[in-house]
Amino acid sequence: MRVRPRTRAAAAAALGTTVLLAGCTAGAPGAGGSQPRGDEGVLTVGMPNGPQTNNSNPFLGTSAGASLGYRHMIYEPLVMVNGVRPADKGTPWLASEWTWSDNYTKLRLTVQSGPTWSDGEKFTAEDVEFTFELIKKNQALNTNAIPFGDISRKGDTVELSFPESQFVNQSKILSTFVVPEHIWSKVENPETWPNKEPVGTGPFTLKSFTPQTITLTARDTYWQEEPKVRELRYTSYNDNNAQTTALANGTCEWSFVFTPDYKKIYVAKDPEHNKLWFPSGLGVHGLWFNTAKKPFDDPALRRAINHVVDREAIHVRAQATLYPEIESVTGIPLPAGESFIAPEYKGKKQEVDVEAAKKELEEAGYTLSGGVLKDPSGKPVTMTLTDPAGWSDYLTGLSIIKDNVKKIGIEAKVRTQTVDAWTTAVNEGDFDATLHWTNSGATPYDMYQHVMDGELYQPLGKASPGGNFGRFRNEDATKALKEYANAEDEATRTKALHELQRIMVEEVPLVATAAAPIGAEYSTRNWVGWPTESDPYAPPQPTQPNSLDVVLHLRPAS
Repeated sequence: MRVRPRTRAAAAAALGTTVLLAGCTAGAPGAGGSQPRGDEGVLTVGMPNGPQTNNSNPFLGTSAGASLGYRHMIYEPLVMVNGVRPADKGTPWLASEWTWSDNYTKLRLTVQSGPTWSDGEKFTAEDVEFTFELIKKNQALNTNAIPFGDISRKGDTVELSFPESQFVNQSKILSTFVVPEHIWSKVENPETWPNKEPVGTGPFTLKSFTPQTITLTARDTYWQEEPKVRELRYTSYNDNNAQTTALANGTCEWSFVFTPDYKKIYVAKDPEHNKLWFPSGLGVHGLWFNTAKKPFDDPALRRAINHVVDREAIHVRAQATLYPEIESVTGIPLPAGESFIAPEYKGKKQEVDVEAAKKELEEAGYTLSGGVLKDPSGKPVTMTLTDPAGWSDYLTGLSIIKDNVKKIGIEAKVRTQTVDAWTTAVNEGDFDATLHWTNSGATPYDMYQHVMDGELYQPLGKASPGGNFGRFRNEDATKALKEYANAEDEATRTKALHELQRIMVEEVPLVATAAAPIGAEYSTRNWVGWPTESDPYAPPQPTQPNSLDVVLHLRPAS
Protein backbone atom coordinates (compact mmCIF):
# COMPACT_ATOMS: atom_id res chain seq x y z
CA MET A 1 0.00 0.00 0.00
CA ARG A 2 1.10 3.58 -0.48
CA VAL A 3 -0.10 6.24 1.94
CA ARG A 4 0.39 9.96 1.73
CA PRO A 5 1.28 11.91 4.88
CA ARG A 6 -1.37 13.85 6.72
CA THR A 7 -0.96 16.63 9.24
CA ARG A 8 -2.12 16.17 12.81
CA ALA A 9 -4.91 18.71 12.28
CA ALA A 10 -6.15 16.93 9.17
CA ALA A 11 -6.13 13.58 10.90
CA ALA A 12 -8.05 14.94 13.87
CA ALA A 13 -10.62 16.57 11.64
CA ALA A 14 -11.14 13.40 9.69
CA LEU A 15 -11.75 11.43 12.85
CA GLY A 16 -14.25 13.83 14.42
CA THR A 17 -14.44 16.18 16.81
CA THR A 18 -3.88 11.41 32.87
CA VAL A 19 -1.46 9.95 38.66
CA LEU A 20 -0.96 11.74 41.87
CA LEU A 21 1.90 13.99 42.98
CA ALA A 22 4.51 12.23 45.07
CA GLY A 23 3.47 12.22 48.70
CA CYS A 24 -0.27 12.47 48.02
CA THR A 25 -2.67 9.70 48.97
CA ALA A 26 -6.05 8.85 47.54
CA GLY A 27 -8.94 9.96 49.71
CA ALA A 28 -12.39 8.46 49.97
CA PRO A 29 -14.73 8.90 47.03
CA GLY A 30 -16.58 12.15 47.22
CA ALA A 31 -19.54 13.68 45.46
CA GLY A 32 -18.98 14.82 41.91
CA GLY A 33 -19.24 18.49 42.83
CA SER A 34 -16.37 18.18 45.29
CA GLN A 35 -13.93 16.61 42.87
CA PRO A 36 -10.83 18.64 42.04
CA ARG A 37 -10.50 20.68 38.90
CA GLY A 38 -6.86 19.65 38.60
CA ASP A 39 -3.74 21.65 37.89
CA GLU A 40 -3.91 23.53 34.60
CA GLY A 41 -2.38 21.59 31.74
CA VAL A 42 -1.88 18.44 33.84
CA LEU A 43 -3.37 15.04 33.09
CA THR A 44 -3.20 12.39 35.81
CA VAL A 45 -2.87 8.73 34.79
CA GLY A 46 -2.79 5.60 36.92
CA MET A 47 -2.40 1.85 36.78
CA PRO A 48 -2.75 -0.68 39.65
CA ASN A 49 0.66 -2.25 39.12
CA GLY A 50 2.51 -1.56 42.37
CA PRO A 51 5.96 0.01 42.90
CA GLN A 52 7.98 0.42 39.72
CA THR A 53 11.68 0.01 38.98
CA ASN A 54 13.34 2.86 37.12
CA ASN A 55 13.37 1.37 33.64
CA SER A 56 12.26 3.18 30.49
CA ASN A 57 13.51 0.68 27.91
CA PRO A 58 10.67 0.86 25.33
CA PHE A 59 11.24 -2.67 24.03
CA LEU A 60 10.81 -4.43 27.38
CA GLY A 61 7.31 -5.44 28.45
CA THR A 62 8.52 -5.52 32.06
CA SER A 63 9.72 -1.91 32.12
CA ALA A 64 7.94 0.86 33.99
CA GLY A 65 7.40 2.56 30.64
CA ALA A 66 5.42 -0.45 29.45
CA SER A 67 3.65 -1.14 32.74
CA LEU A 68 2.27 2.40 33.01
CA GLY A 69 2.22 3.18 29.29
CA TYR A 70 4.39 6.29 29.27
CA ARG A 71 6.85 4.78 26.78
CA HIS A 72 4.33 5.69 24.06
CA MET A 73 4.65 9.39 24.97
CA ILE A 74 8.43 9.34 24.46
CA TYR A 75 9.00 6.86 21.62
CA GLU A 76 6.93 6.97 18.46
CA PRO A 77 5.95 4.36 15.86
CA LEU A 78 6.43 4.49 12.13
CA VAL A 79 2.68 4.24 11.61
CA MET A 80 -0.19 4.72 14.09
CA VAL A 81 -2.55 1.74 13.75
CA ASN A 82 -6.01 1.97 15.34
CA GLY A 83 -6.32 -0.93 17.77
CA VAL A 84 -10.12 -0.75 17.67
CA ARG A 85 -10.15 -1.01 13.88
CA PRO A 86 -6.85 -2.72 13.04
CA ALA A 87 -7.92 -3.52 9.48
CA ASP A 88 -8.19 0.21 8.69
CA LYS A 89 -5.35 2.05 6.96
CA GLY A 90 -2.88 3.44 9.49
CA THR A 91 -1.96 7.08 10.04
CA PRO A 92 1.51 8.17 8.85
CA TRP A 93 3.78 8.96 11.78
CA LEU A 94 7.58 8.68 11.64
CA ALA A 95 7.08 7.13 8.20
CA SER A 96 5.32 9.37 5.70
CA GLU A 97 4.70 6.54 3.21
CA TRP A 98 5.01 2.77 3.10
CA THR A 99 4.63 0.14 0.43
CA TRP A 100 4.35 -3.65 0.76
CA SER A 101 5.20 -5.88 -2.20
CA ASP A 102 5.81 -9.51 -3.24
CA ASN A 103 3.07 -10.92 -0.99
CA TYR A 104 4.24 -8.91 2.00
CA THR A 105 7.85 -10.09 1.86
CA LYS A 106 9.18 -6.61 1.13
CA LEU A 107 8.49 -3.27 2.81
CA ARG A 108 9.66 0.15 1.62
CA LEU A 109 9.41 3.00 4.14
CA THR A 110 9.76 6.70 3.41
CA VAL A 111 10.94 8.46 6.56
CA GLN A 112 9.64 11.85 7.72
CA SER A 113 12.11 14.74 7.46
CA GLY A 114 10.75 16.96 10.27
CA PRO A 115 11.16 15.09 13.59
CA THR A 116 13.97 15.71 16.05
CA TRP A 117 15.11 13.76 19.08
CA SER A 118 14.42 15.34 22.46
CA ASP A 119 18.16 15.99 22.94
CA GLY A 120 18.14 18.20 19.83
CA GLU A 121 19.66 15.73 17.36
CA LYS A 122 17.95 15.32 13.99
CA PHE A 123 15.88 12.21 13.36
CA THR A 124 16.91 10.42 10.14
CA ALA A 125 16.39 7.26 8.11
CA GLU A 126 19.64 5.98 9.67
CA ASP A 127 17.78 5.76 12.98
CA VAL A 128 15.07 3.63 11.43
CA GLU A 129 17.60 1.34 9.76
CA PHE A 130 19.54 1.05 13.01
CA THR A 131 16.42 0.25 15.05
CA PHE A 132 15.43 -2.67 12.83
CA GLU A 133 19.01 -3.97 12.85
CA LEU A 134 19.04 -3.68 16.64
CA ILE A 135 15.85 -5.74 16.94
CA LYS A 136 17.09 -8.28 14.41
CA LYS A 137 20.35 -8.84 16.29
CA ASN A 138 18.80 -9.02 19.78
CA GLN A 139 16.23 -11.76 20.14
CA ALA A 140 15.00 -10.44 23.49
CA LEU A 141 13.95 -7.18 21.78
CA ASN A 142 12.20 -9.02 18.94
CA THR A 143 9.14 -9.87 21.05
CA ASN A 144 6.96 -10.36 17.97
CA ALA A 145 9.43 -12.91 16.54
CA ILE A 146 9.64 -11.09 13.20
CA PRO A 147 11.91 -13.01 10.76
CA PHE A 148 13.93 -10.11 9.41
CA GLY A 149 15.93 -10.57 6.22
CA ASP A 150 17.97 -7.83 4.56
CA ILE A 151 17.70 -4.27 5.88
CA SER A 152 19.00 -1.45 3.72
CA ARG A 153 18.76 2.33 3.37
CA LYS A 154 18.98 4.79 0.51
CA GLY A 155 18.42 8.46 1.23
CA ASP A 156 15.20 8.88 3.18
CA THR A 157 13.94 5.37 2.43
CA VAL A 158 14.49 2.12 4.31
CA GLU A 159 13.79 -1.24 2.74
CA LEU A 160 13.13 -4.46 4.64
CA SER A 161 12.88 -7.97 3.25
CA PHE A 162 11.50 -11.09 4.91
CA PRO A 163 11.88 -14.78 4.09
CA GLU A 164 8.11 -15.26 4.22
CA SER A 165 4.92 -13.22 3.99
CA GLN A 166 4.34 -10.73 6.80
CA PHE A 167 0.64 -10.32 6.05
CA VAL A 168 -0.24 -11.09 9.68
CA ASN A 169 2.57 -8.93 11.08
CA GLN A 170 1.97 -5.74 9.14
CA SER A 171 0.73 -3.74 12.11
CA LYS A 172 3.43 -5.06 14.43
CA ILE A 173 6.21 -4.04 12.06
CA LEU A 174 4.73 -0.64 11.27
CA SER A 175 4.16 0.01 15.00
CA THR A 176 7.83 -0.53 15.86
CA PHE A 177 9.33 2.02 18.26
CA VAL A 178 12.23 3.93 16.70
CA VAL A 179 15.22 4.71 18.94
CA PRO A 180 18.17 7.08 18.33
CA GLU A 181 21.27 5.47 16.85
CA HIS A 182 23.60 8.02 18.45
CA ILE A 183 22.59 6.72 21.89
CA TRP A 184 21.65 3.07 21.47
CA SER A 185 24.67 2.19 19.34
CA LYS A 186 26.78 2.71 22.48
CA VAL A 187 24.67 0.39 24.64
CA GLU A 188 26.37 -2.95 25.32
CA ASN A 189 23.30 -4.88 26.52
CA PRO A 190 20.17 -3.30 25.03
CA GLU A 191 17.97 -6.16 26.24
CA THR A 192 18.69 -5.26 29.90
CA TRP A 193 19.56 -1.55 29.66
CA PRO A 194 17.28 0.45 32.03
CA ASN A 195 17.45 3.60 29.85
CA LYS A 196 16.87 5.94 32.80
CA GLU A 197 17.20 9.09 30.69
CA PRO A 198 15.09 8.22 27.62
CA VAL A 199 15.50 10.25 24.44
CA GLY A 200 12.72 9.98 21.88
CA THR A 201 10.92 11.86 19.14
CA GLY A 202 7.65 11.96 21.08
CA PRO A 203 6.02 15.07 22.55
CA PHE A 204 7.06 14.34 26.16
CA THR A 205 10.27 13.86 28.12
CA LEU A 206 10.85 12.22 31.49
CA LYS A 207 10.94 14.86 34.24
CA SER A 208 11.12 12.75 37.41
CA PHE A 209 10.86 9.14 38.55
CA THR A 210 9.95 7.49 41.86
CA PRO A 211 8.66 3.94 42.37
CA GLN A 212 5.13 5.36 42.73
CA THR A 213 5.04 8.46 40.53
CA ILE A 214 6.54 9.27 37.14
CA THR A 215 6.16 12.75 35.66
CA LEU A 216 6.55 13.68 32.00
CA THR A 217 6.68 17.20 30.63
CA ALA A 218 5.81 18.41 27.14
CA ARG A 219 8.51 19.40 24.66
CA ASP A 220 8.42 22.81 23.01
CA THR A 221 10.23 21.37 19.98
CA TYR A 222 7.84 18.54 19.10
CA TRP A 223 7.63 18.08 15.34
CA GLN A 224 3.83 17.85 15.17
CA GLU A 225 1.21 20.09 16.73
CA GLU A 226 2.14 20.55 20.38
CA PRO A 227 -0.16 18.78 22.84
CA LYS A 228 -2.54 20.81 24.98
CA VAL A 229 -1.57 18.50 27.83
CA ARG A 230 1.62 20.02 29.21
CA GLU A 231 2.36 17.52 31.95
CA LEU A 232 1.54 13.85 32.47
CA ARG A 233 1.63 12.47 36.01
CA TYR A 234 1.60 8.67 36.21
CA THR A 235 0.95 6.92 39.52
CA SER A 236 1.32 3.18 40.04
CA TYR A 237 -1.23 2.21 42.70
CA ASN A 238 -0.76 -0.87 44.83
CA ASP A 239 -3.96 -2.61 43.76
CA ASN A 240 -7.30 -2.29 41.98
CA ASN A 241 -9.08 -0.87 45.03
CA ALA A 242 -6.61 2.00 45.45
CA GLN A 243 -6.76 2.75 41.73
CA THR A 244 -10.58 2.71 41.69
CA THR A 245 -10.74 5.02 44.70
CA ALA A 246 -8.45 7.51 42.96
CA LEU A 247 -10.66 7.45 39.87
CA ALA A 248 -13.84 7.88 41.88
CA ASN A 249 -12.59 10.89 43.84
CA GLY A 250 -11.02 12.52 40.78
CA THR A 251 -7.36 12.47 41.80
CA CYS A 252 -6.70 10.13 38.86
CA GLU A 253 -8.32 10.97 35.54
CA TRP A 254 -7.35 8.06 33.30
CA SER A 255 -6.80 4.38 33.93
CA PHE A 256 -7.48 0.83 32.83
CA VAL A 257 -8.60 -1.04 35.93
CA PHE A 258 -11.23 -3.60 36.75
CA THR A 259 -13.95 -1.91 38.81
CA PRO A 260 -16.58 -4.12 40.46
CA ASP A 261 -20.04 -2.52 40.53
CA TYR A 262 -18.57 0.29 38.44
CA LYS A 263 -21.88 2.16 38.08
CA LYS A 264 -22.11 2.68 41.83
CA ILE A 265 -18.44 2.86 42.76
CA TYR A 266 -17.23 5.01 39.86
CA VAL A 267 -19.85 6.46 37.52
CA ALA A 268 -22.31 7.55 40.23
CA LYS A 269 -19.66 9.65 41.99
CA ASP A 270 -19.73 12.11 39.09
CA PRO A 271 -22.19 10.95 36.39
CA GLU A 272 -21.54 14.00 34.23
CA HIS A 273 -17.80 13.41 33.93
CA ASN A 274 -16.86 9.87 35.03
CA LYS A 275 -16.90 7.87 31.80
CA LEU A 276 -15.69 4.53 30.55
CA TRP A 277 -15.54 2.72 27.24
CA PHE A 278 -14.46 -0.90 26.94
CA PRO A 279 -14.27 -1.95 23.29
CA SER A 280 -12.99 -5.46 22.66
CA GLY A 281 -11.12 -6.88 19.75
CA LEU A 282 -10.42 -10.46 18.76
CA GLY A 283 -8.35 -11.35 21.78
CA VAL A 284 -9.36 -13.01 25.03
CA HIS A 285 -8.53 -13.44 28.67
CA GLY A 286 -8.07 -17.08 29.54
CA LEU A 287 -6.59 -19.76 31.76
CA TRP A 288 -3.23 -20.70 30.26
CA PHE A 289 -2.01 -24.22 31.05
CA ASN A 290 1.68 -25.02 31.30
CA THR A 291 1.58 -27.94 28.91
CA ALA A 292 5.27 -28.70 29.53
CA LYS A 293 4.43 -29.83 33.07
CA LYS A 294 2.55 -32.96 34.08
CA PRO A 295 -0.36 -33.53 34.25
CA PHE A 296 -1.20 -30.44 32.19
CA ASP A 297 0.48 -32.00 29.16
CA ASP A 298 -2.62 -34.23 28.88
CA PRO A 299 -5.32 -32.77 26.59
CA ALA A 300 -7.94 -34.99 28.28
CA LEU A 301 -7.32 -33.22 31.59
CA ARG A 302 -7.40 -29.83 29.88
CA ARG A 303 -10.68 -30.69 28.14
CA ALA A 304 -12.17 -31.79 31.46
CA ILE A 305 -11.21 -28.53 33.15
CA ASN A 306 -12.63 -26.63 30.18
CA HIS A 307 -15.96 -28.45 30.72
CA VAL A 308 -16.28 -27.33 34.34
CA VAL A 309 -15.12 -23.70 34.20
CA ASP A 310 -18.18 -21.52 34.87
CA ARG A 311 -17.73 -18.61 32.48
CA GLU A 312 -21.03 -17.01 33.43
CA ALA A 313 -19.94 -16.85 37.09
CA ILE A 314 -16.64 -15.31 35.99
CA HIS A 315 -18.52 -12.83 33.80
CA VAL A 316 -20.82 -11.74 36.63
CA ARG A 317 -18.74 -12.11 39.80
CA ALA A 318 -15.17 -11.62 38.59
CA GLN A 319 -15.76 -9.11 35.82
CA ALA A 320 -18.96 -7.40 36.99
CA THR A 321 -20.33 -7.86 33.43
CA LEU A 322 -17.81 -5.23 32.31
CA TYR A 323 -16.05 -7.54 29.82
CA PRO A 324 -18.01 -9.40 27.12
CA GLU A 325 -18.74 -13.04 27.95
CA ILE A 326 -17.17 -15.80 25.87
CA GLU A 327 -19.74 -18.11 24.29
CA SER A 328 -18.20 -19.90 21.29
CA VAL A 329 -16.38 -23.19 21.92
CA THR A 330 -13.63 -21.86 19.64
CA GLY A 331 -12.78 -19.09 22.10
CA ILE A 332 -13.41 -16.47 19.40
CA PRO A 333 -15.27 -13.44 20.82
CA LEU A 334 -18.73 -12.75 19.43
CA PRO A 335 -20.16 -10.90 17.63
CA ALA A 336 -16.81 -9.51 16.44
CA GLY A 337 -15.59 -12.90 15.27
CA GLU A 338 -18.85 -14.41 14.01
CA SER A 339 -17.75 -14.41 10.36
CA PHE A 340 -14.65 -16.46 11.20
CA ILE A 341 -16.37 -19.36 12.98
CA ALA A 342 -16.01 -22.72 11.19
CA PRO A 343 -19.32 -24.29 10.05
CA GLU A 344 -19.03 -27.20 12.50
CA TYR A 345 -18.78 -24.82 15.45
CA LYS A 346 -21.43 -22.25 14.54
CA GLY A 347 -23.98 -22.01 17.34
CA LYS A 348 -21.99 -24.28 19.65
CA LYS A 349 -21.60 -22.59 23.02
CA GLN A 350 -19.48 -23.21 26.07
CA GLU A 351 -21.55 -24.84 28.81
CA VAL A 352 -20.69 -26.26 32.22
CA ASP A 353 -20.92 -30.06 31.97
CA VAL A 354 -19.44 -31.89 34.96
CA GLU A 355 -20.56 -35.30 33.69
CA ALA A 356 -18.82 -34.75 30.35
CA ALA A 357 -15.67 -33.81 32.25
CA LYS A 358 -15.81 -36.97 34.36
CA LYS A 359 -16.31 -39.07 31.22
CA GLU A 360 -13.26 -37.47 29.56
CA LEU A 361 -11.16 -38.31 32.61
CA GLU A 362 -12.41 -41.85 33.01
CA GLU A 363 -11.70 -42.67 29.37
CA ALA A 364 -8.18 -41.28 29.78
CA GLY A 365 -7.42 -43.52 32.76
CA TYR A 366 -8.05 -41.12 35.63
CA THR A 367 -9.90 -42.27 38.75
CA LEU A 368 -12.13 -40.27 41.06
CA SER A 369 -12.55 -41.66 44.54
CA GLY A 370 -13.48 -39.95 47.78
CA GLY A 371 -13.53 -36.60 46.00
CA VAL A 372 -9.90 -36.93 44.89
CA LEU A 373 -8.87 -37.19 41.24
CA LYS A 374 -5.87 -39.39 40.54
CA ASP A 375 -3.95 -39.52 37.28
CA PRO A 376 -3.32 -42.83 35.45
CA SER A 377 -0.23 -43.42 37.62
CA GLY A 378 -2.27 -43.05 40.80
CA LYS A 379 -0.96 -39.62 41.77
CA PRO A 380 -3.52 -37.05 43.08
CA VAL A 381 -4.06 -34.17 40.64
CA THR A 382 -3.33 -30.76 42.16
CA MET A 383 -2.73 -27.36 40.63
CA THR A 384 -1.57 -23.91 41.64
CA LEU A 385 -3.38 -20.96 40.06
CA THR A 386 -1.21 -17.85 39.91
CA ASP A 387 -1.76 -14.13 39.24
CA PRO A 388 -0.52 -10.78 40.57
CA ALA A 389 -1.62 -9.60 44.01
CA GLY A 390 -4.15 -6.78 43.75
CA TRP A 391 -5.61 -7.84 40.39
CA SER A 392 -9.03 -8.45 41.93
CA ASP A 393 -10.79 -9.51 38.72
CA TYR A 394 -8.22 -12.19 37.92
CA LEU A 395 -8.01 -13.38 41.52
CA THR A 396 -11.78 -13.65 41.80
CA GLY A 397 -11.73 -15.59 38.54
CA LEU A 398 -9.09 -17.95 39.93
CA SER A 399 -11.18 -18.47 43.07
CA ILE A 400 -14.15 -19.45 40.92
CA ILE A 401 -12.01 -21.83 38.86
CA LYS A 402 -10.60 -23.32 42.07
CA ASP A 403 -14.16 -24.17 43.16
CA ASN A 404 -15.05 -25.41 39.66
CA VAL A 405 -12.22 -27.96 39.42
CA LYS A 406 -13.01 -29.24 42.92
CA LYS A 407 -16.12 -30.79 41.35
CA ILE A 408 -13.90 -33.21 39.45
CA GLY A 409 -11.59 -33.89 42.37
CA ILE A 410 -8.76 -31.46 41.62
CA GLU A 411 -7.31 -29.72 44.65
CA ALA A 412 -6.29 -26.22 43.58
CA LYS A 413 -4.75 -23.33 45.45
CA VAL A 414 -4.43 -19.68 44.50
CA ARG A 415 -1.02 -18.01 44.81
CA THR A 416 -0.25 -14.32 44.28
CA GLN A 417 2.97 -12.63 43.17
CA THR A 418 4.18 -9.14 42.39
CA VAL A 419 3.55 -8.06 38.80
CA ASP A 420 7.26 -8.29 37.97
CA ALA A 421 7.67 -11.74 39.53
CA TRP A 422 4.55 -13.03 37.82
CA THR A 423 5.61 -11.66 34.42
CA THR A 424 8.99 -13.36 34.74
CA ALA A 425 7.38 -16.63 35.89
CA VAL A 426 4.94 -16.64 32.98
CA ASN A 427 7.66 -15.86 30.46
CA GLU A 428 9.88 -18.64 31.80
CA GLY A 429 7.14 -21.24 32.24
CA ASP A 430 7.29 -21.30 36.04
CA PHE A 431 3.59 -21.89 36.69
CA ASP A 432 0.84 -24.52 36.53
CA ALA A 433 -1.97 -22.32 35.26
CA THR A 434 -2.58 -18.58 35.15
CA LEU A 435 -5.17 -16.13 33.92
CA HIS A 436 -3.55 -14.00 31.22
CA TRP A 437 -4.62 -12.15 28.10
CA THR A 438 -3.82 -12.99 24.49
CA ASN A 439 -2.82 -10.85 21.56
CA SER A 440 -5.56 -9.36 19.42
CA GLY A 441 -5.66 -8.38 15.77
CA ALA A 442 -7.81 -7.91 12.70
CA THR A 443 -8.56 -11.67 12.66
CA PRO A 444 -8.43 -14.50 15.26
CA TYR A 445 -4.99 -15.45 13.93
CA ASP A 446 -3.19 -13.22 16.45
CA MET A 447 -5.00 -14.82 19.38
CA TYR A 448 -4.27 -18.37 18.23
CA GLN A 449 -0.70 -17.59 17.26
CA HIS A 450 0.00 -16.11 20.69
CA VAL A 451 -1.20 -19.34 22.33
CA MET A 452 -0.20 -22.13 19.92
CA ASP A 453 2.75 -21.11 17.76
CA GLY A 454 5.53 -23.70 17.95
CA GLU A 455 7.92 -21.13 16.49
CA LEU A 456 7.67 -19.29 19.83
CA TYR A 457 8.35 -22.41 21.88
CA GLN A 458 11.09 -22.20 24.51
CA PRO A 459 12.03 -24.88 27.04
CA LEU A 460 11.13 -24.36 30.68
CA GLY A 461 13.38 -21.77 32.28
CA LYS A 462 14.08 -19.87 29.07
CA ALA A 463 12.03 -16.72 28.52
CA SER A 464 9.35 -16.69 25.83
CA PRO A 465 8.11 -13.07 26.00
CA GLY A 466 6.56 -13.25 22.53
CA GLY A 467 3.92 -15.77 23.58
CA ASN A 468 3.26 -19.51 23.84
CA PHE A 469 3.76 -19.15 27.58
CA GLY A 470 2.17 -22.58 28.00
CA ARG A 471 4.89 -24.26 25.90
CA PHE A 472 2.21 -25.79 23.66
CA ARG A 473 3.67 -28.04 20.94
CA ASN A 474 1.46 -29.21 18.11
CA GLU A 475 2.86 -29.59 14.60
CA ASP A 476 -0.57 -29.20 13.01
CA ALA A 477 -1.11 -25.89 14.80
CA THR A 478 2.27 -24.51 13.78
CA LYS A 479 1.66 -25.66 10.20
CA ALA A 480 -1.80 -24.05 10.07
CA LEU A 481 -0.42 -20.80 11.46
CA LYS A 482 2.26 -20.76 8.77
CA GLU A 483 -0.27 -21.54 6.05
CA TYR A 484 -2.50 -18.72 7.21
CA ALA A 485 0.37 -16.25 7.40
CA ASN A 486 1.79 -17.14 3.99
CA ALA A 487 -1.45 -17.70 2.07
CA GLU A 488 -1.92 -15.86 -1.19
CA ASP A 489 -5.71 -16.25 -1.22
CA GLU A 490 -8.58 -16.07 1.25
CA ALA A 491 -9.67 -19.69 0.76
CA THR A 492 -6.32 -20.96 2.03
CA ARG A 493 -6.51 -18.66 5.06
CA THR A 494 -10.04 -19.81 5.85
CA LYS A 495 -9.03 -23.48 5.73
CA ALA A 496 -6.08 -22.84 8.03
CA LEU A 497 -8.18 -20.84 10.49
CA HIS A 498 -10.75 -23.64 10.67
CA GLU A 499 -7.94 -26.07 11.51
CA LEU A 500 -6.76 -23.80 14.32
CA GLN A 501 -10.29 -23.75 15.73
CA ARG A 502 -10.37 -27.57 15.71
CA ILE A 503 -7.11 -27.72 17.64
CA MET A 504 -8.34 -25.13 20.14
CA VAL A 505 -11.51 -27.16 20.78
CA GLU A 506 -9.84 -30.58 20.94
CA GLU A 507 -6.49 -29.76 22.56
CA VAL A 508 -7.52 -26.80 24.78
CA PRO A 509 -4.14 -25.11 25.31
CA LEU A 510 -6.13 -22.30 26.92
CA VAL A 511 -9.58 -21.97 28.50
CA ALA A 512 -11.02 -18.70 27.16
CA THR A 513 -12.88 -16.92 29.96
CA ALA A 514 -13.72 -13.46 28.56
CA ALA A 515 -13.22 -11.19 25.58
CA ALA A 516 -10.18 -8.99 26.15
CA PRO A 517 -11.16 -5.31 26.37
CA ILE A 518 -8.85 -2.51 25.32
CA GLY A 519 -10.85 0.03 27.28
CA ALA A 520 -10.43 2.59 30.02
CA GLU A 521 -12.03 4.81 32.60
CA TYR A 522 -11.53 8.52 32.05
CA SER A 523 -12.83 11.87 33.28
CA THR A 524 -14.16 14.68 31.10
CA ARG A 525 -14.06 17.19 33.97
CA ASN A 526 -10.73 18.71 32.88
CA TRP A 527 -10.14 17.16 29.45
CA VAL A 528 -12.36 16.36 26.47
CA GLY A 529 -11.71 14.66 23.14
CA TRP A 530 -11.57 11.09 24.42
CA PRO A 531 -12.33 8.22 22.03
CA THR A 532 -15.87 6.84 22.34
CA GLU A 533 -18.08 4.28 20.67
CA SER A 534 -19.36 7.03 18.36
CA ASP A 535 -15.84 8.35 17.68
CA PRO A 536 -13.60 5.25 17.84
CA TYR A 537 -10.40 6.87 16.57
CA ALA A 538 -8.37 4.81 19.06
CA PRO A 539 -8.75 2.36 21.95
CA PRO A 540 -8.81 4.47 25.15
CA GLN A 541 -6.47 2.27 27.22
CA PRO A 542 -3.47 4.27 28.53
CA THR A 543 -1.00 1.40 28.00
CA GLN A 544 -1.88 0.89 24.32
CA PRO A 545 0.25 2.41 21.51
CA ASN A 546 -2.70 4.62 20.59
CA SER A 547 -2.51 6.36 23.97
CA LEU A 548 -0.23 8.92 22.33
CA ASP A 549 -2.89 9.65 19.74
CA VAL A 550 -5.44 10.01 22.55
CA VAL A 551 -3.31 12.55 24.44
CA LEU A 552 -2.76 14.55 21.24
CA HIS A 553 -6.54 14.68 20.71
CA LEU A 554 -7.29 16.00 24.20
CA ARG A 555 -8.12 19.64 24.85
CA PRO A 556 -9.13 21.53 28.01
CA ALA A 557 -12.76 21.15 29.01
CA SER A 558 -13.06 24.93 29.37
